[in-house]
Amino acid sequence: MRSVLLFLCFCSTATLAGEVMQGVPPERSSQVTFANYREQPFNRWAFRNIGAFFNVLQIARDGRIDEFRTAPARQAETIAQLEVELGDGSRRSVAKILENNDTDGFLVLRGERILYEQYFHDFKRQNRHIWFSMTKSLVSTAAGILVAEGKLALDKSPADYIPELKGSGFERVTVQNVLDHDSAILFKENYTDPDSEFFQYYAPALNMAYLPGARDLQPDKARIYGVHDFLQHFVRADSELEPGAAFDYNSTNADVLGWLVARLSGMPLEQFLEEKIWAKLHTEHDAAIAADRAYMAVATGGMNSSLRDAARFGQLMLQRGKYAGQQIIPSAWVDASLNIDERLRANMRNNPKYQNEPWEAYRNMWWVLDSAKGEYAAVGIHGQVIYINRAANMVAAWFSSQGKASAANNPQFRAKMLATRAIAATYE
Repeated sequence: MRSVLLFLCFCSTATLAGEVMQGVPPERSSQVTFANYREQPFNRWAFRNIGAFFNVLQIARDGRIDEFRTAPARQAETIAQLEVELGDGSRRSVAKILENNDTDGFLVLRGERILYEQYFHDFKRQNRHIWFSMTKSLVSTAAGILVAEGKLALDKSPADYIPELKGSGFERVTVQNVLDHDSAILFKENYTDPDSEFFQYYAPALNMAYLPGARDLQPDKARIYGVHDFLQHFVRADSELEPGAAFDYNSTNADVLGWLVARLSGMPLEQFLEEKIWAKLHTEHDAAIAADRAYMAVATGGMNSSLRDAARFGQLMLQRGKYAGQQIIPSAWVDASLNIDERLRANMRNNPKYQNEPWEAYRNMWWVLDSAKGEYAAVGIHGQVIYINRAANMVAAWFSSQGKASAANNPQFRAKMLATRAIAATYE
């Protein structure tokens, strides 16, 4: 790990200013690598070129492309100039907030019409960008199809469907516990400690973090090769906590859900996402999803798409699962993400990490801001968001290359969320 840290610090003045991948071949100090791809300034290039160092699987588009209409330029200018009060009491325009907080792309959609669209840092409309944990919300949406078909029961254990999970921390929980991240497992999420179990075992199995030699591991030489091995052999129950008693955000829940989707549908996860959702959204571009060390789709954070296509998924949710006249996702499943009870609210309030954040609850792998207004979001590390507001009939989507991974206690994340909510408030 010491050699990795030394490499990250060897940056020329030009690289520190954000100039990466300079020259052919690139100057060594500007080279993006698997070791530094989440670090600034390298992440700006990396997040839009994730296939350069990840293994990825295609999620193909199909059929016609439905172009969004664009609102008159004056509406975009009104949004750009809208002043927003930030947490420190200062006021900034939406345009300045986006410009100053590592935004890569930002789009506001209302009534299937683009009100505002802006790109930064050489990120373009046709480029794909990694979603990170927004992927969880996509996979939970896919699971809703199986629930409606009677193939997946929310009150059953994942181990009832996947015998390999018997004896793991996921045997005693329900599918609903997995969806709500109140599964009371012992393994903890940690994006910052290089010596944590997260970085030493889980992230290398996902093939999304650098550990010397991890990519050279062979399946016949390791008990934990891909992420499914990790779920079976590593994750244990927290004996001091009962399922449902506490909200503890943990990415392995989404891996279990992705495994359920694949096992019960009889399709690889990427194929199910393609056939049941993506190919029906009349997207502009193919998507891709990162693959783990065993070349299985990463359900917890691997999705990549263009910004407009991410907004299309948001529009699908805003329209209660209907798109282009077709009911793609059961409306009852979409509505269930906003069915918040006092236990879910208390679980969010009692988690110290989120006590200073605006979230009402976490439900079905969506972050709920205001269930009464139908205001909720998919969120990924480093500042990826799909925001939905039924009261305003609005969707916003943005990609970022923030230096800090977590959204909690992150001024950059908060500034962009405040800006988005201020825009929505003008239409509520």
